[in-house]
Amino acid sequence: MAKDLVCGMEVKEEEAAGFSLYKNKKYYFCSKNCKEKFDENPEEYLKSEEREKDQVLPEKEVEPEPAQEQEEKSERIDIPIVGMSCASCASTIQRGLADLKGVEKANVNFATSKATVLFQPQLARPEEFISSVRKSGYEVGTVSLELPIQGMDCASCVQKIEKALLQTRGVTKAVVNLATEKAKIEYLPSETGIKEIKHAIESTGYKVLELAPSEEVEDPERLIREKEYKKLKTKFIVGLVLGLFVFLGSSRHWFLWVPSFLGNFYVLWALATPVQFWIGWQFYKGAWGAFKHRNADMNTLIAVGTSAAYLYSVTATLFPSFFEAGGIKPVVYFDTSALIIVLILLGRLLEARAKGQTSEAIKKLMGLSPKTARVIREGKEMDIPVEEVLVGDTIVVRPGGKIPVDGIVKDGKSAVDESMITGESIPVTKKAGDEVIGATINKTGSFKFQATKVGKDTALAQIIKLVQDAQGSKAPIQRLADVISGYFVPIVISIAIATFVIWFNFGPFPALTFALLTFVAVMIIACPCALGLATPTAVMVGTGKGAEKGILIKGGESLETAHKLDTIVFDKTGTLTRGEPEITDIVTQNDYSEEEILKYAASAEKFSEHPLAEAIIKRAKEKKIELHDPKNFNAIEGHGIEAEVDGKKILLGNLKLMQKQQIVVRNLEEKAEELAGDGKTPMYISLEGKAAGLIAVADTLKENSLQAVAKLKKLGLEVIMLTGDNKKTAEAIARKAGIDRVLPEVLPEDKVNEIKNLQSQGRRVGMVGDGINDAPALAQADVGIAIGSGTDVAMEASDITLIKGDLRGVVSAIELSKRTIKIIKQNLFWAFFYNTAGIPLAAGVLYPFFGILLNPIFASAAMAFSSVSVVSNSLRLRRVKL
Repeated sequence: MAKDLVCGMEVKEEEAAGFSLYKNKKYYFCSKNCKEKFDENPEEYLKSEEREKDQVLPEKEVEPEPAQEQEEKSERIDIPIVGMSCASCASTIQRGLADLKGVEKANVNFATSKATVLFQPQLARPEEFISSVRKSGYEVGTVSLELPIQGMDCASCVQKIEKALLQTRGVTKAVVNLATEKAKIEYLPSETGIKEIKHAIESTGYKVLELAPSEEVEDPERLIREKEYKKLKTKFIVGLVLGLFVFLGSSRHWFLWVPSFLGNFYVLWALATPVQFWIGWQFYKGAWGAFKHRNADMNTLIAVGTSAAYLYSVTATLFPSFFEAGGIKPVVYFDTSALIIVLILLGRLLEARAKGQTSEAIKKLMGLSPKTARVIREGKEMDIPVEEVLVGDTIVVRPGGKIPVDGIVKDGKSAVDESMITGESIPVTKKAGDEVIGATINKTGSFKFQATKVGKDTALAQIIKLVQDAQGSKAPIQRLADVISGYFVPIVISIAIATFVIWFNFGPFPALTFALLTFVAVMIIACPCALGLATPTAVMVGTGKGAEKGILIKGGESLETAHKLDTIVFDKTGTLTRGEPEITDIVTQNDYSEEEILKYAASAEKFSEHPLAEAIIKRAKEKKIELHDPKNFNAIEGHGIEAEVDGKKILLGNLKLMQKQQIVVRNLEEKAEELAGDGKTPMYISLEGKAAGLIAVADTLKENSLQAVAKLKKLGLEVIMLTGDNKKTAEAIARKAGIDRVLPEVLPEDKVNEIKNLQSQGRRVGMVGDGINDAPALAQADVGIAIGSGTDVAMEASDITLIKGDLRGVVSAIELSKRTIKIIKQNLFWAFFYNTAGIPLAAGVLYPFFGILLNPIFASAAMAFSSVSVVSNSLRLRRVKL
């Protein structure tokens, strides 16, 4: 059929999907161009001979883009994971995900309990990732939701809704009950939310009844953490009660008041079994998952260690004669296996609580978001949920109210407290034309603004996303811990087996008992948890602390690299200075007046957006000088501009431009040097090939620039200023800022080369900038620091963003990096020290000399609290003053 089609041919109804309709008939076209010709004049096109030249398969016309290009588009998904206990667990899950077809990259972070997967949607589906996590022995942290639905009347309604829900990204399970008229949904909170789920149901033609406020899920990830915490707490309490009974029954020689039946081996067995296989089931599940991936982790150590004590005790209970025949009194260690599991659960409980505190910054940021907005629709004011605000809506903000989304003030004036976003405590005056940020607080006046960014596009949502990504990233220093964790568990198992063999063959009587106890102690005391938590918990707290102070750090690598910097390069305009220059001097010659010079210069620059141009135009408007539209405008990068005004050719720019165009400016050079020596930027102007005068513009230093430079020097960093200004002007401004070294007359495209040059000298360079032309240099620098008041392009290219534009934030970012790395090194030291000292102690090296043998119960307590101590040490970063 397809091969017989000719451009403009009439086709049958069943063949005509997507083809043009004309006089109730459908026609096939080989290209959009032909179709457009047909739409313009159908009668004429159908008569033409052109249409018969092409015969093209219709499939080619309807393909939106080549398959190869589609395959190149990757998607990302974040999956919360429940049940990880160490870095080895994370490695097991990561390996399982990375092996799946279509997965480009998988990263599992133990501290944040999250997996991040980059994949090709044509080759892999999220359901496969969830299945892989579960096969590894862990659960996916989904949120459950029950929604009442109105309008269902048959089984096909149920199937339609379920199908729509399961096709929604992030929904893992959907069950709709016709009798109760409710849908039970499980979803990944990082991928979707209640709004998207409601939309999916309503798109099928049914209505979702409103949830009660108490049923709304404000922070789904917190819900997952709380759910896991409650489950651990329940298991711990049950285990503690059973474990205490087992301990008392096993220690009747210490506690004579304990009833004799409690010391019966069968009673102890009955009490210890639920602890071993219900409360401790997560360790078996994790160990089996690791084993399936030919791996061993923390769960393997606990499962094997406690099982050895438990199975030894079961054997002694069922076959006591076997031990008596060898001259050994049957002894059970149910108390050892039970209390080890209980103490490890206590450690997990405390660890979960402490880890929850490491993400306190995210909770604070999420809590800033207002719930409702007062919008004007159809001439009426109405309160609506903030999720329903649309771009373009006019929003009314009363005194004391929160600004719901980002926008631009249209009417009114007020002072706005932006401290929760920028860290700046002084309220900022807002008037018509000014931008406002969602979640900030209106203090005094009332105003109306137009929404420009809503939902996930708002500044607050972007900050939360950036902080979450940073907290989930890995610092390079963590690779050491990851590598060690990979070998750690197999080495520990080997040491435990060697310990058992040595004690069994060379230990005192009863050798089997000593061998068993030391084997269990070595397996239990080893703690890869502390190694796995040492870096990510510190990164989480550090990046969160930075966000609270208006410092957005993109990841662990940026946070780590910042402490190694020895050189800071500042762009001048808009970074060290305000970026709002003003005219200070006008020098004339050749009989031109100041007004004429200003008229021609401002007219030439009329459509320019350069800060210097704006200063000239501003002064002309102040003097009420009429401006004319320029012709043949041309911006000569790094030199100036050329244009025609009233038929006269105008040149406006630096000395290089005049020399290049062979304009004689000898009489003005001395004055220009004098102005430059005062930190002003002199601009030459020529009319019709003759020098007409000078316009000097000065850009004042930002408040706190001098203080920031002084603090950076105190930290031992060399501070350099980079600018396109001439040497004298640049040096004058640098002196005012306290900067000793200047790189002047650098063209925008050469900024990146200057950074490379410094790096080639072995320097670790941090670049601070704000403009689009700074973006390549920011990307090239070891750490790029963008000023938040600058362009989005600069912020995208940077590693750190200072929201409020205060240069003291550069100092704070470096100090935060130094403190964080210090905490990470302390954590790693204690984690290594603990394992290095603990394992030999558990193996019994002190027994031959001092008769000291570590009880496995004490070993489990030490192991449990080692990871808690690491997290607690990381939490000290929250008290750091920046």
